[in-house]
Amino acid sequence: MLTLLQPIKNEGLKELCASRLEALILSGQMLGGHKLPPERELARQLGVSRPIVHEALVDLAGKGLVTLVPRVGAVINDFRKQGSIALLTSLLKYHQGDLAPKLLEGLLAMRFLFELETARLAAIHRSDGHNQELREVIAAEERAEPTDIERLTALDFDFHHLVAMASGNQAYPLLINSFKPVYTNLSGQFFKDPTVVPTVIGFHRDLADAIKKQDEQLAVAVMRCLLAHGEEHLRGESAG
Repeated sequence: MLTLLQPIKNEGLKELCASRLEALILSGQMLGGHKLPPERELARQLGVSRPIVHEALVDLAGKGLVTLVPRVGAVINDFRKQGSIALLTSLLKYHQGDLAPKLLEGLLAMRFLFELETARLAAIHRSDGHNQELREVIAAEERAEPTDIERLTALDFDFHHLVAMASGNQAYPLLINSFKPVYTNLSGQFFKDPTVVPTVIGFHRDLADAIKKQDEQLAVAVMRCLLAHGEEHLRGESAG
């Protein structure tokens, strides 16, 4: 008889183990090219079982922090060369939510390229359902308190994710989901200033209108202004 239920694992221990090793690598205490101690030794030092250590190392390998080499063990990577987008969340945790200036610049530049294209494609491929969903998010934003940072951050993410959904490219919503913690970190900093809220909602209305009218050029122009407004504000906050 096929068993669908699997034993419950202590995910907390695995995540804690992974975060300890991440911190050592990101801090430079463990250098690229060096080999980590054997799993048995890591388990002894961390006070966990060997399978927990192995699962933690698998997670680190998925982020590009280590490479698991058969009969050799875990070799530390230069995460700047081999890290994946999943590593961005770890960097945020390590820096306690603060973004290094170079990382902030890179994320803003990437967002510009990505979101201008999703806006353009959304104006081409949107459906009536997409138009309705965008309007519903905007209505929810209008009802939200300007000081409710968590609510506004969530709604802002929903709006941009819907634009990605409306683009017709199935990879774009997956991509924006993959760096949601980074995305919401940026917008969370942005919404600390409640005076920006009416401006953002206004841009969202204009963008939804352009998408509904299937005006590609206008959609791109509005998205460009929206992102420029956010970028200018974030740079000002970073400089301050």
